[in-house]
Amino acid sequence: MDIFDMIQNKTLEKDAPLAARIRPKTLDEVVGQEHILGKDKLLYRAIKADKLGSLILYGPPGTGKTTLAKVIANTTKSHFIQLNATIAGKKDIQQVVEEAKDNLSLTMKKTILFIDEIHRFNKAQQDALLPHVEDGTVTLIGATTENPYFEVNSALVSRSRIFELKPLTSKNIKALIYRSIQEDIRLKEQKIDIEEAAVTFLADISGGDARAALNAIELASLTTDPDEAGVIHLTLPVVEECIQKRAIGYDKKGDNHYDTISAFIKSMRGSDPDAAIYYLARMLYAGEDPKFIARRIVICAAEDVGNADPQALVLANAAASAINFIGMPEGQIILCQAAAYVATAPKSNAAVNAIFAALADVKEQSIKTIPPHLQDAHYRGAGNLGHGIGYKYAHDYKNHYVEQQFLPDELVGTTYYAPANHGYEKKIQEWMAFIQDEAKDKKN
Repeated sequence: MDIFDMIQNKTLEKDAPLAARIRPKTLDEVVGQEHILGKDKLLYRAIKADKLGSLILYGPPGTGKTTLAKVIANTTKSHFIQLNATIAGKKDIQQVVEEAKDNLSLTMKKTILFIDEIHRFNKAQQDALLPHVEDGTVTLIGATTENPYFEVNSALVSRSRIFELKPLTSKNIKALIYRSIQEDIRLKEQKIDIEEAAVTFLADISGGDARAALNAIELASLTTDPDEAGVIHLTLPVVEECIQKRAIGYDKKGDNHYDTISAFIKSMRGSDPDAAIYYLARMLYAGEDPKFIARRIVICAAEDVGNADPQALVLANAAASAINFIGMPEGQIILCQAAAYVATAPKSNAAVNAIFAALADVKEQSIKTIPPHLQDAHYRGAGNLGHGIGYKYAHDYKNHYVEQQFLPDELVGTTYYAPANHGYEKKIQEWMAFIQDEAKDKKN
């Protein structure tokens, strides 16, 4: 590097965004992610020992994936190369591989290739990288906001350790805010006084995204005039203006999508209408397809409420139909009504248990025939085969019920549908017990 490169790098460093300027250079400066970076954890030990294998860092924006890669770059004795999958192509990969081969043969140094946004590589690009990761020409560090098991070549995933980074805690975000004010090359030149309420607000509203909080601090410091003493006061109203909307983690094709819909369904199943409505709002806020949400409510009404409240399926189905008719934004009210009803309805999984158990018997049991008296007798000669003979027509008997065998011989006595002891299923239980007892009494 010549003097002009050094000057250019210094200028870029000073003009870079705050989050980049205060990025840790050593492992011990990293804030958060103790579950993988605690001193007794594998990743911490591997970085310290400079014994890294290929790995993929996966987590929401602003949680430190690129930071961790930079720390590795500062720690390792290997040659470190960085690519961004949004702009790099197959040719760039080929150049890196050639450089890695040269380094290995000339200096005996291995090459670590860091690829940011690795999920943006298409299949052909990932396939081009695979053999060189496999033979050790390069050690891969990939960073992605998407679940690698969904978005990254399974062969690359199988050859890498996956480390999931969690959203930073409020305590982590607060520490970074105070560090930026005290240590940043530009902010420490200013006299900044920040209210504790403003720090707490940013720590909460950033949703675990350090970059969002630090961007707000930088914007606030740049747009707030100092007082007569030259002090810039960052108050709660000031920072509120600088981070107007919470950036929630949600991608309709990614992991957060599945996590949120899972939480929505489990909240309805668990009879927590407030949680169900929160996750519903989270999905609507993020632009989820309301028809997709409506379908999940219909499924939950059948799977988790069932006949404990048959009206739940009727209401859920009506809501799904109304969404097509009404559309958004009014459709959100309809979805909320349906979700609240399903969440507060009495629960029974008797229907889903019944069909799964019956399907298992259909698959595993060898059933020879349907009982002859139940077989079709509406054609000439059926009687000669014994079809329909002995069948008892239920409506000819008291309560429109009569005891007779309906299950195949091999399954006589099997129970598939076991109504719950509450809601409408309790009435079903009582009715079935009543008509069966009446039939037995008459028989006796």
